[in-house]
Amino acid sequence: MATAWSNQITRQIGEHLVAAELGRRNLAATPFAGNVPRFDLLVADEQGRSIPVQVKAINGPSWQFRIDKFLEVDVLDEIQQVRGKKGLTMPDLVCIFVLLHEAGKDEFYIFRMRELQEHFFKTYLGGPRPRNPNSMHCAVWPQDLQDHRDKWEVVHEGLRISGASAVVPASAG
Repeated sequence: MATAWSNQITRQIGEHLVAAELGRRNLAATPFAGNVPRFDLLVADEQGRSIPVQVKAINGPSWQFRIDKFLEVDVLDEIQQVRGKKGLTMPDLVCIFVLLHEAGKDEFYIFRMRELQEHFFKTYLGGPRPRNPNSMHCAVWPQDLQDHRDKWEVVHEGLRISGASAVVPASAG
């Protein structure tokens, strides 16, 4: 079983690996000293455009979540029923999931939060839970995310969009 120490080290390695990989792609990325809710890095390009990025790292086999962060789920007579998608606070948040291996062989999966929600909406069927009808546990495995492997262009797209929304018209003068 993972300990608090090993979880902290895994998180730290993941955030720093992502920051280093973004640096290789001519982007500046900085993690925070403490816990910032909703994101782990700020990423900026040479033009000064920036976006927050969520990083999740694992040693294997899957990333763990609570389904009620993504979907509206009711439990009626010990049976879970999915009512629909929840409104996400940051649906366009760029997520980078890292599957840690030995040095130089790590895997990166890059997508937006709304895409993870869509995955759960398609795959989480509800119904009876194996042990606890109120359990909201869910997981996503690397094989579920293969379409997102090394999709670094998602970060660049996020930066372009953030820059477009921050354009201020020049004064007439």
